[in-house]
Amino acid sequence: MDATTNELRFPFATPPATGTYQEVAPGILWIRVPLPFRLDHINIYLIEDDEGWAVLDTGIANTATRELWDALLAGPLAGRKLTRLIVTHFHPDHIGLAGWLCERFGIPLLTSQTSYLNSLNISLSPAALDAKPYHDFYKVHGVDDATTARVSTNGHSYLKMVVPLPPTFTRLVAGDTLRIGKRRFDVLSGDGHAPEQLMLYCESDKIFLAADQVLAKITPNISVWPVDPSGDPLGLFLRSLRALQAEIPADVLVLPGHQLPFYGLHARIEQLIAHHEARCADVATAAAKGPISASDLVPVIFRRPITDPHQMSFAFSEGLAHVNYMLRQERLAWADDLNGVKRVIALPEKERPV
Repeated sequence: MDATTNELRFPFATPPATGTYQEVAPGILWIRVPLPFRLDHINIYLIEDDEGWAVLDTGIANTATRELWDALLAGPLAGRKLTRLIVTHFHPDHIGLAGWLCERFGIPLLTSQTSYLNSLNISLSPAALDAKPYHDFYKVHGVDDATTARVSTNGHSYLKMVVPLPPTFTRLVAGDTLRIGKRRFDVLSGDGHAPEQLMLYCESDKIFLAADQVLAKITPNISVWPVDPSGDPLGLFLRSLRALQAEIPADVLVLPGHQLPFYGLHARIEQLIAHHEARCADVATAAAKGPISASDLVPVIFRRPITDPHQMSFAFSEGLAHVNYMLRQERLAWADDLNGVKRVIALPEKERPV
């Protein structure tokens, strides 16, 4: 979603050029790393540590990203070493080169247990993404055979853009305090976009490293995954946003995983919540006309054509996230299956259980 950003303030009008950095606060550097997707970049942050730089996130595992890291460390970042790697969550654009960076520079990996184990599972069993349960996950919700074949294979190929992880890691847990150089960061955890996604908050400097939980102009993808087909990531995401509103002041500098740093955390959280409520209202309107599958709800939620398998897998899974959330709220109910396809129908308010 393109947000109305008149309540947000952007202290940096443009991102740093590829191969350079921008200092966003004393001792915190911002690097922009390209990605070969529709969302074409990730933000990497370096935080001044006692003997060098602590790194936050990595980019995907491809040749271009490795070459960019080599060029940065031989050029603008030459003369100071990397001290440790902190990974916010298990998505490949954030953890993809963790094993390479840790081995190449002899640094430890710090992340959540969920991120480590999820990434390890995908690395150990990449063929599982193409297995029958993944195909069935799409087909039972109305995705046609041809699209199912494309999405359950090519649509998941980005998940394999991860080099093998280090054999050990240091676990970070919400509630921890992490000292990096002269700063102390509170470790927070969010959910919905990725389970146990880590965020860092420096109260003394009012700096919030938000990962992908709060982005300025787009909503982070909220997906139901085949291994948890009845999960409620949207409910968890909205709950996490409310927790951030309660824990983090409105005037922090937000350093997100994508797009520009900004001020206006609480305003952006309200925009994200309103966006998803509007999409739920659209789903309710469509489902009030008769039983409808999660696949048929994709154009209701996303008003632009989607042809890329990678984007279609995200769009379908986010559509199902709205369905599962509304089922738990008892705003939707399952209708009779048609030809083996699950469908939902809207429940009028007067018919919802008290």
